[in-house]
Amino acid sequence: MSMRRTWSVMGFALGAALSASAAFAQSITVVREVDSDRYDPPRSTARGASEVLFMLGDTLVSLDYDMQTIKPGLAESWTQSPDGLTYVFNLRRDVKFCDGKPMTAADVVYSIKRWIDPETKSPVRWRAGKVADVVAKDDYTVEYKLTAPFSELLYQLTQSFAVVIDKEDVAKLGADFGVKGFNGTGPFCWVEWKPRDEMRLKRHDAYKWGPPIYDNRGPAQVQEVIWKIVPEENTRLAALMTGQSQVTQYIPQSGLRVVRANPNTKLVESREAFWTYFIGFKIDKTEVNDERLRKAMVMAVDQGAIAKNLYFGEVEPAYSYISQQALDWNKKLDTALIKTDVAAANKLLDEAGFARGADGFRTRNGKKIEPTLYSFTGSIWQKLAEAVQGDLRKVGIDMKVQLFDATVAWGKMATQEFDMFGMSYPYISAGDALNLYFRSANVPTPNRMNWKDAKTDALLDKGMTAVKDQDRAEAYGEVLEQVHKAALWIPLYHEPMKIGYSAKLAPIKAHNIYGCGLYKGLDIKFVK
Repeated sequence: MSMRRTWSVMGFALGAALSASAAFAQSITVVREVDSDRYDPPRSTARGASEVLFMLGDTLVSLDYDMQTIKPGLAESWTQSPDGLTYVFNLRRDVKFCDGKPMTAADVVYSIKRWIDPETKSPVRWRAGKVADVVAKDDYTVEYKLTAPFSELLYQLTQSFAVVIDKEDVAKLGADFGVKGFNGTGPFCWVEWKPRDEMRLKRHDAYKWGPPIYDNRGPAQVQEVIWKIVPEENTRLAALMTGQSQVTQYIPQSGLRVVRANPNTKLVESREAFWTYFIGFKIDKTEVNDERLRKAMVMAVDQGAIAKNLYFGEVEPAYSYISQQALDWNKKLDTALIKTDVAAANKLLDEAGFARGADGFRTRNGKKIEPTLYSFTGSIWQKLAEAVQGDLRKVGIDMKVQLFDATVAWGKMATQEFDMFGMSYPYISAGDALNLYFRSANVPTPNRMNWKDAKTDALLDKGMTAVKDQDRAEAYGEVLEQVHKAALWIPLYHEPMKIGYSAKLAPIKAHNIYGCGLYKGLDIKFVK
């Protein structure tokens, strides 16, 4: 079967499925590119997981649209000790799980302790801070004690990793928790997950404790949300344009002008946070263990052409690992970033002894340089991988590409099998990004580069525990210098949040928490 025929059949199947779902009154279908491997808050780092978890569950505190202001969540108020080591959260008394069971402080304590338990193997354990203990003072009071100040704690507690879960649900489902079910406190409840196909959620009718950033704090204004996996970007665009999908942030850049021009669709944008695409090097693998080779590969990639030709100027070419507008960016790096320069890349490789063979590809000690890239299936990484592959061939590097479905890709990228990996991630600050990717303790994932550096770890600790903004910025700024100098990544582009939606819906305000534009979905409603 040809590729064209495959997508034609998929489009027909999608249309049939979405038409059937439309019969469900007040049903919303959201098309997206990839799925998650599971829906277990501290173990699921994919945006695909967070999008659903924010609707299935709640966090102690919430994040306003400005990506800076902390608002109440499950906790209606909180206090912080002067030394920054103790937080006391006063919980709402009306919160219930989807099965009707009241939520108490014991559930919060269990959720956080499971998050930081080494047995959970959470790749984002650091986001909880250096926890001394978390205790329930009574049914509606939680004391959160740290061994060192953590200036970003409240922000981290707004993230999907901190969603409160039901201990009994975890015990009942075991390894199938977040796969066969999830009993949360969120505005929607788990119905069914068909991996690589769809996730169905139904309205939590008792819900009335949504974040105060919403005019409607519950219940949700639609009865059902269907998250539908549609890998092919033009099929996603067609679904939105024909009304088979009512909302999506997964619009191909080539289709944004169509969405803007069509009277039946609307487009909303947010630049309050950042999302960056990059390719990382596993620096101790033979194929890419030479810093000169990595720098040459970074210089070979034409980010400007990628932004223009693949994304029609809707994204910003990236030469830095985080946006230069992000909090605590080191401005000294503005003039030191590695830029596209194919001639300089070839010269550097020649000087480093990477000789070109008769076939045009380079070798070292008689062995061809052909690193293997792992990333995700779907149109985004297929196009990006092909573009980077073509650029690297201009300097004699023959990169091989292996793409995996998201349900298995995360596991594959936790191994040592590959030399390079393609990834994208959200953040609002240098610390948010650097603590995630560059800590030695985070090897093999999310520190897939195997970057193990004691100085980096010490500086990250200094930044995390800093009381003064200047001290935090200086520590993170030095880490930024280290990792850029070592050429650990090929940055590709920075992407703003854009959501397309049906004109039959009320205006949607794009949220940018972890790149999850719909956040809790409490503002989604039909107007005509």
